Amino acid sequence: MTNSNYCIILTVTGEELMNNGAEPKFQDPMKPERTQIMTTKEIAKYLGVHEMTVYRWLKKGVLPGFKIGGRWRSKKDLLDAYLVRQIQEK
Repeated sequence: MTNSNYCIILTVTGEELMNNGAEPKFQDPMKPERTQIMTTKEIAKYLGVHEMTVYRWLKKGVLPGFKIGGRWRSKKDLLDAYLVRQIQEK
């Protein structure tokens, strides 16, 4: 018999560490990673602008977003990708 050594690497986020000692969730490599869906208030805080500015940008299509139940939302990874593109264009 041969002796095989395996190494398992876990990535744990700060949120998971703060989850009262609960076991970390393992991500299935076949499923896409879910990202946070943000409200207009959260987007405004994240971008450092007024909430009305976020509404205008979403309505004009400047920021990526969608409506759920008549309210604007955006995914954090889409906002991050948008910001990276804006930085690279400058």
